[in-house]
Amino acid sequence: MTHQYLVFLLDDQRYALRLSAIDRVVRMVHITPISSAADILLGVVNLEGLVTPAIDMRRRFNLPKREISLSDRLIFARTERRSVALVADTVTGVIECSEHNLIPAQRIVPGLTHVEGIIKFEDGLILIHNLDKFLSLEEEASVDLALAAS
Repeated sequence: MTHQYLVFLLDDQRYALRLSAIDRVVRMVHITPISSAADILLGVVNLEGLVTPAIDMRRRFNLPKREISLSDRLIFARTERRSVALVADTVTGVIECSEHNLIPAQRIVPGLTHVEGIIKFEDGLILIHNLDKFLSLEEEASVDLALAAS
């Protein structure tokens, strides 16, 4: 079976999400900060009347903080519980990968719940992330509280 993935960059590392979880990719828009939110929540964005939490993926992956740029992208995606906007440096495109080319993350690093697997290419690796396990229960609760207060 073949799956499609949206590939994006943070610094020089490639990451991917299942294309079926993606609603759209847009250029950066204004993010309204929420002071009482979890560190992973940058704030909220309003796109066409839909207020969506903007998630700091750099923080999730322990990457150095950097200022958001107008050239950055927002990836609007769906988890089982909510829609989210993920900030990426750039989006490189869509790839297809068969299941036998995907190395399950549990085989390499057991306990890494938000990584679904790894795709190996000649020029490097792409980490496939599981959006439904992206936020911890505490972060989910903090996002809920912050959104209720906004």
